[in-house]
Amino acid sequence: MRRPERLPSGALVASLLALGASPVAAFYFPGTAPTSYKQGDVVPLYVNHLTPADSQNDPKLRSVFSFDYYHPAFRFCQPEGGPKQVRESLGSILFGDRIQTSPFELLLGKNETCKALCEATYEPDDAQFVNTRIYQGYDLNWLIDGLPAAQLLKDPNTEQPFYSPGFALGEVDEDRPVFNNHYDIIIDYHEASANNYRVVGVLLDPFSLRDSRMEGNGQAVCGELNNPVVLNENQQNKVTFTYGVYWRLSPTPFATRWDKYLHQYDPKIHWFSLVNSAVIVVFLVAMVSTILVRTLKKDIARYNRLDQLGLDDFGENPDVEDGVAEDSGWKLVHGDVFRPPKNPLLLSVLVGNGAQLFAMTALTIAFALLGFLSPSNRGALGTVIIIFYTLFGFVGGYVSARTYKFFHGESWKLCFTVTPFALPGLVFATFFLLNLFVWGRGASGAVPFTTMLVVVIIWFVISVPLSIAGSWLGFKQAVIDPPVRTNQIPRQIPPAGGYLRPLPSMALAGVLPFGAIFVELYFIMNSIWFSKVYYMFGFLFLCFGLMIITSAAVTVLMIYFLLCAENYHWQWRSFFTAGASAAYVFASCLLYWVKDVSWTSWTSGVVYLGYSALLSSLVFVLTGTIGFCASWLFTMKIYRSIKVD
Repeated sequence: MRRPERLPSGALVASLLALGASPVAAFYFPGTAPTSYKQGDVVPLYVNHLTPADSQNDPKLRSVFSFDYYHPAFRFCQPEGGPKQVRESLGSILFGDRIQTSPFELLLGKNETCKALCEATYEPDDAQFVNTRIYQGYDLNWLIDGLPAAQLLKDPNTEQPFYSPGFALGEVDEDRPVFNNHYDIIIDYHEASANNYRVVGVLLDPFSLRDSRMEGNGQAVCGELNNPVVLNENQQNKVTFTYGVYWRLSPTPFATRWDKYLHQYDPKIHWFSLVNSAVIVVFLVAMVSTILVRTLKKDIARYNRLDQLGLDDFGENPDVEDGVAEDSGWKLVHGDVFRPPKNPLLLSVLVGNGAQLFAMTALTIAFALLGFLSPSNRGALGTVIIIFYTLFGFVGGYVSARTYKFFHGESWKLCFTVTPFALPGLVFATFFLLNLFVWGRGASGAVPFTTMLVVVIIWFVISVPLSIAGSWLGFKQAVIDPPVRTNQIPRQIPPAGGYLRPLPSMALAGVLPFGAIFVELYFIMNSIWFSKVYYMFGFLFLCFGLMIITSAAVTVLMIYFLLCAENYHWQWRSFFTAGASAAYVFASCLLYWVKDVSWTSWTSGVVYLGYSALLSSLVFVLTGTIGFCASWLFTMKIYRSIKVD
C-alpha cells in the first residue's frame, strides 16, 4: 500500500475548494449535539497529546509513547493561569487522551494572518528532546469543536484529497530536524440558520519561520519560509510561536462533517478479504454438511441396524456382511466421550470468560455498526467495551457454572471465585506492568492511578457480584445429561499419527479462522499504533461473523476425525484447535513489527510485545470458546442419534 502524499502549500486552497464542493453521502453519527456559534463568538481550541506517526521520509513507526502537549521540554505556549484539564470519558483516558485548554484565540469569522503566541527558550537538553521527537515523526493533535485538526493528504490511488487527523511537529529536511513554530489554521464553517454557524472542518498547515518576532498588542512579524527553525543542541535557542486563522464558508452540513475524515484506503483490499474468507467458509460448511448429512447418516443407520440384529459394538456376527459389520470408530468411544477432562475447573473458567468476551465483542461491534459509537464522542468505544464486559459478568459466571456441572466438578466455591478474576486479572496485571514502562518514560499514555482504581472499583462493585449471581444460577440449574452412559474404566486410546496429532491439527485448523480476520486485523493495528480513527465496522462485523463460522466448522471437522480415530479427549483438543488462531495473530504482530515499525528504544519493543501477547491471549480465549461450544453441541447431537444398550 502506497503512502498518501501531502499536498504542497501552494495547492492547499485549490484543493480545499475542490474538496468542499464535492458531494458527500449522508452519514450521521449520533452522540454529540451540535454547537452553534455567532459571528465573533470564541471558538475554543483544545490541545491533546503528541503521538508517534509515520512520515514521508520514514514510513515506519519509531515509538509507541505519546507525550503531554505541555511536557516541559516542548516549551509550548500556555494560556494565562496555566492549562486546565478538559473533562474526558473513561475510555478516552485509558486510550491515552490528555485534552487541555490552549492560549489560541479563535473568533468566528475573524481572519488572522500572523498573530503572536509567545516566545520560548530551548535549553540544549530541550532541543535534543524535541529533535528526537521530530526524527521519530511525532504529530500534534488539536481539537476544535470536537473535530481534530488535520493535514490535507491525497490518496495515491484515487488522487482524492482527504483530511488526516494530526499534523507534524516538524520535518526532516536534508538530515536536519526542522521545528514548526507557525500554524495556519483553516476552519470550514456552515451556516445552519440565520447567524448560527457550526464548525464542519479543521485543516492545519504548519511552517517553520526562524525570523519571526513579537511586537506589541499581541501582533508579530512572521519570517520567511527559506529560513527554518533548527534547534541547536549545543546552545540556547529562542523561538517565537505565531499562528494565522482563516475562516471559510462550507456547504457541508454538520451531520456529514466527519465524512472527509473517514477516508478508506483501497476498499478493494477489504472486499478481496471478505470474498476470500467467504470462499473458505463455504468450503468448510460444505465439508461439515457432507459429514453430518451423508457420512454420519450412514454411520448412525449402520449402528442402529447392528443393534437391532443383537450385535455388539464390534460387529463380530459372521452372518452380517462385511460392509455392514465395519465400524467407523466414533461409536466405539461412546462410553468415554463424555468422561470429564483433566483440569475441568480451568476449562470451565476459560469457557465462561470466553462467553463473556464473546458477548461483549458481538454487542460492541453491533453498536458500532449501527452508528452509536461516533468518532466525535472521543473514548466512546473504550467506555462501551468496559461497560459491556462488566455487565456480561453474569453470562461468564453462568456459562462457567453450567460447564463445570456438566463435568461433574466438586470445587464449586473455587469455581465461583476464580471465574470473575481469571481473565480480568490477566488483563489488569499485564496492563499495570506495561503502564509502569510508559510511566517510566514520562509519556502521557500512562494511565493515572486514580483511573485504574476506578476501573477496579467498577469491577468489584458490579462485575464480580454479577458473575457470582450467574454462577449461582448455573449451579442451581439441572445438570446437562449426556445421551450415553460413561464407563467406569477408561478405554485405551490407540496412537494417532499425521494431522491428528495435537500440534499438526492445531496448525492446520488455526490458520483458517485467522484467514477470515487478518486483513481487518492489519487495519486495526494501524489505527492503534499510528493513532488513526478506525471506523470500518461494517467490514469488521462481516469478518467477525465469518470467523465464528470458520472456527466452529473447522473444529467440528477435526473433532469428528479425532473421534473416528477412537480418541475421546475432545474437550481440551477442541478448545486448543480453534484457539490456535491466536498463534497466527501473534505471528502477524511480529511480521507487522518487521514491516511497519522500527523501535528506537527497547522499552517500545517491550510495550509492543506485551500488548500483542495480550491481544493474542484474548483471541485464544474467544476462538477457543467458540470451538469448544460447537464441538460440545456436535458430540451431543451425534451420540443422541444412536441407540446404545
